[in-house]
Amino acid sequence: MADNEHEVNRSARSGKFVKESTAERDPSHTVTETVGGDKGDRDREVHRSASTGRFVTETTTELHPSTTETQHK
Repeated sequence: MADNEHEVNRSARSGKFVKESTAERDPSHTVTETVGGDKGDRDREVHRSASTGRFVTETTTELHPSTTETQHK
């Protein structure tokens, strides 16, 4: 991992960040993501609902640009 790259855990149900202990206790309902790193490594876009944090499709992002965000991974 790069110097500023680290892992974060999210609830698969709500999309909210959760503690590492929660992810360990309930791995089937949490997602661990690697964030940070070199900007050159970010070649993939993902779309999220701004209110729930859940992943959404590109079409949803196009239909609701004020309530969604695009991230580069």
